[in-house]
Amino acid sequence: MGDLAVGARSGHEGPEERPQRPDDAASPASPDHTGSGSDPSDDGVTQGGGGQTGQPPKQRSFWKELPLLIGIALVLALLIKTFLVQAFSIPSDSMQNTLQQGDRVLVDKLTPWFGSQPTRGEVVVFHDPDNWLAGEPTTTPNALQTALSWIGLMPSAEEKDLIKRVIGVAGDTIECRNTGPLIVNGKPLNEPYVYPGNTPCSVDDQGGQFKVTVPQGRIWVMGDHRQNSLDSRYHQQDRYQGFVPVGNVVGRAVVVAWPPTRWNTLPIPDTFEQGLDVTAPAALGLTGALPLVLWRRRRLTARLTAGNPRVPGGGTAG
Repeated sequence: MGDLAVGARSGHEGPEERPQRPDDAASPASPDHTGSGSDPSDDGVTQGGGGQTGQPPKQRSFWKELPLLIGIALVLALLIKTFLVQAFSIPSDSMQNTLQQGDRVLVDKLTPWFGSQPTRGEVVVFHDPDNWLAGEPTTTPNALQTALSWIGLMPSAEEKDLIKRVIGVAGDTIECRNTGPLIVNGKPLNEPYVYPGNTPCSVDDQGGQFKVTVPQGRIWVMGDHRQNSLDSRYHQQDRYQGFVPVGNVVGRAVVVAWPPTRWNTLPIPDTFEQGLDVTAPAALGLTGALPLVLWRRRRLTARLTAGNPRVPGGGTAG
């Protein structure tokens, strides 16, 4: 038998090895094997490899994996809503024609996490500073809408949020006289985004005529539909005098995402790129004063030198 042939190779006395028959090639290679290939005492490696039979592993059913996929998608949506981007619905006409009632905008929430501050000309979403939305009608969402808004798949229906354009930041002086134009740091703005037929400034005694300076940590906001927007102008009697705390800003609206026919980006208008910073006049004043300061210092040094005989060259005519 094959077992005897193997034993002969070990150097023990035994019958001479006989020629191998074809059926011997399939026999076990050592006396410790039974030849069945399925003994539990084997090394754990069979002809199929990996301790398993030659059949491929059975894949999990799609329906068993579906809850896991949904869970991962919900977690990712929640993270995106919290830290990256969130959708908001436009509830009024105060930003026409830039935004229409019913538009869905995507708001960048990432950059504020890195210390980015609101900039003039941006369209921003912010939490209600001091009951600006008092008396405004609110909808009551159903359970599904609440769940979808919580994970960011639908705009939030419960949060008291507003959307306006940033006109001034800390240090800016903003002024409206008569019908306009709107003046920021002494420079008039060209505002093509203002609703057709509106004037940049409103002539009324409720706040349309004003001159304010934005304090630190605040912004001044106005709607593009100037005669239909209860913005910073009309809340100057609240605890923030109409200014919005920077900490209330949720983020910048960057894209109109819905409906598809309204898809558009929301860039900063060119009029805010004309050098409105209040630091520019101060820098020019410092540059003009520098030669005068140097001249005065040189004259003072010359006088001290002329009056001190210990200084070489002293006593000469100054």
